[in-house]
Amino acid sequence: MNLARLAREAEDRGRPIRAGLIGSGKFGSMFLSQVPTIPGLEVSVIADLSPDRAQAACRNVGWDDDRIAATRFVEDGKALAWSDDVDVVIEATGNPRAGIDHAEAALSGGKHVVMVNVEADVLVGPLLAQQARAAGLCYSMAYGDQPALVSEMVDWARASGFHVAAAGKGTKYLPAYHAVTPDTVWTHYGLTPGEAQGAGMNPQMFNSFLDGTKSAIEMVAIANACGLDVPDDGLSFPPCGVDDLAHVLRPRDLGGQLERRGLVETVSSLERDGRPVFRDLRWGVYVVIEAPNDYAAACFRQYGLPTDATGRFAAMYKPFHLIGLELSVSVLSAALRCEPTGQAREMRGTVASVAKRDLTAGETLDGEGGYTVWGRAMPRAKAGHALPIGLAHGVCLKRNIKVGGMLTLDDVDLGDDPTLKMYRAAMGA
Repeated sequence: MNLARLAREAEDRGRPIRAGLIGSGKFGSMFLSQVPTIPGLEVSVIADLSPDRAQAACRNVGWDDDRIAATRFVEDGKALAWSDDVDVVIEATGNPRAGIDHAEAALSGGKHVVMVNVEADVLVGPLLAQQARAAGLCYSMAYGDQPALVSEMVDWARASGFHVAAAGKGTKYLPAYHAVTPDTVWTHYGLTPGEAQGAGMNPQMFNSFLDGTKSAIEMVAIANACGLDVPDDGLSFPPCGVDDLAHVLRPRDLGGQLERRGLVETVSSLERDGRPVFRDLRWGVYVVIEAPNDYAAACFRQYGLPTDATGRFAAMYKPFHLIGLELSVSVLSAALRCEPTGQAREMRGTVASVAKRDLTAGETLDGEGGYTVWGRAMPRAKAGHALPIGLAHGVCLKRNIKVGGMLTLDDVDLGDDPTLKMYRAAMGA
């Protein structure tokens, strides 16, 4: 609650927080749009494979010529990570291998890291967090993105003495979406390809939100950060509006749909027949809490908190998240408090690659949101040798896989991949 004041004091001292942004896509652009109105925060360097595109992004979000001229634009993310004029590195490429490399370079260079790249975080986040702590630095989830917002809500619940029955987010989901490809994604969003392109929306990235992969990635990230469990059979995406969260997301023995307490789950804004859910949570996040005693349960009722039929389960939710528009909260928290807005602590699960269609030996996988595989959340105990979605890009398939089949590490040739070694270390394999 003091970040704006602390940032302004840094500005008054002539030492504003200097952020370096790697990746100027949609998330990065949303962050850049807010920077001019935040005293005490500046972006000193932006790294992008196309510096011209990064400059165009700055102009598009309203930066004036003086601000653009005062900013360095580079191609190399590692060069940014080692720059002397950067306090906090924001990794927003979405490429897991690149994200891990950039984070390690930043930490070795004495920089805090805000990891927008959830794909990298679910592969090796606990290892990066451990490296940061050992160096007296901060490794943080990105505020505005749903995993950080859910982590905040879970922390609030526990700090208040409540038990967490479930936590997660909403999305638009139908089982058929697992087969959607970048060629057909925009019709499901009600957009034309031209409208999406004009808004800077990448079809493969946005397809990941639709085909279930991004939900799996984000739920595993939340589980890893909050010590929650991934459902044994993966996410079930129950249709559920905000008024029914406490009814649906409670244990089965009490009439709910959870295997047990303490799970992550994504709720759908669509009924299975395609009808919209009443008062859906498509854009928001939630936590379902359980009263620890009869007195607290009575207080729920006395203060008007909607509960389930037992009176002991209730839900808190945030109907919207503003993605990159809120990212500065993480940057300022890392630099001014060395405190993360959510952080991976242990590997509670992984995101396994599942065939979208019949796949043939010799095909090259195209990873998250693509044409070949989608990602299913799996608990660590059941993951086995599952091929994580973050390693399923640009690798050749060694055998035929039927549609719906789970790919394993033995099904692809990863060679001497250093990211695979880190992943195995994180998983304790």
